Amino acid sequence: MSRITRLISAAFVVALAACSGTSGPYGSNNQNPPPPPPPPAGNTVTASPSLAFTPASLTVNAGQTVTFAFGSVAHNVFFDTQGAPNNITGNNANISIQRAFPTAGTYQYHCNIHPFMTGTVVVQ
Repeated sequence: MSRITRLISAAFVVALAACSGTSGPYGSNNQNPPPPPPPPAGNTVTASPSLAFTPASLTVNAGQTVTFAFGSVAHNVFFDTQGAPNNITGNNANISIQRAFPTAGTYQYHCNIHPFMTGTVVVQ
């Protein structure tokens, strides 16, 4: 075998090895994608960047805590119902704040920054 044939063969083997790897900057042959992020806790109200409380109505048992999860857009929570937990004032972003609901009732709330954002916590 001539020297040129050996060089071409070696270059071909190196090129094949470089293209057939299982990882690298151009992708992966991994057949198992990463798992999805965990779902929010069952008693969580998310104040979304699309300017909505999700879910709009949440039902919990008396004595349970509700987590208000604020994303990248600032929101707050002001309760419209007497006997409700303390308001969540300020411009809250990228944070979660909890409120306990010890007494049965229907507690309506809104965001003072975006007054059209409303929600309800129903406590059984």
